[in-house]
Amino acid sequence: MNPRLPILSGHEVVTALKRAQFIPISQRGSHLKLRHPDGRTVIVPMHHELALGTLSSILRQSQLTLEEFQRLL
Repeated sequence: MNPRLPILSGHEVVTALKRAQFIPISQRGSHLKLRHPDGRTVIVPMHHELALGTLSSILRQSQLTLEEFQRLL
């Protein structure tokens, strides 16, 4: 795990991803699916606090660097 990753809620992550042009597609339970126009898909659990491993996985799925993601916050 990366100690530089911030502790964020699912809502904060979704807000940042929307700024990166990800669009909410569907939701099943607490998991929201977002898709980028180029086809990238990201699943975000809408929890109060995301585990660092979960946030790392979201960054991998979105193909955003940590620096890009932090600028979107």
